[in-house]
Amino acid sequence: MSTFTIFLVLIIFIAFLLVVVIMVQNPKGGGLSSTFGGGGGTQMGGVKKTTDFLDKSTWTLAVALLVLILASNIPIMSGTGTDSTFQEDVENVVPETNTGTDAATDTDTE
Repeated sequence: MSTFTIFLVLIIFIAFLLVVVIMVQNPKGGGLSSTFGGGGGTQMGGVKKTTDFLDKSTWTLAVALLVLILASNIPIMSGTGTDSTFQEDVENVVPETNTGTDAATDTDTE
């Protein structure tokens, strides 16, 4: 497994978590905050703490996603992120071309 593949898996995982955290929030304050803490006298964690947690987790995941995207370019630019088997596969599929000298001297005499 190459370095780029590891970065790619992490980017997809962080992006999925970011979508989930954003979908849980409600722009008018009625999302997860009101579901768990709205209406009752006893609040588990409190509405403000839930909103703060969702806000901080959104920013943390967004920054982590940006850092991973930028860091994933390092193996590409250095050339170490690609699998060596890919290069070997390309060399096996693409045949070497003759320069024409062998074909000109090859004559069948039967």
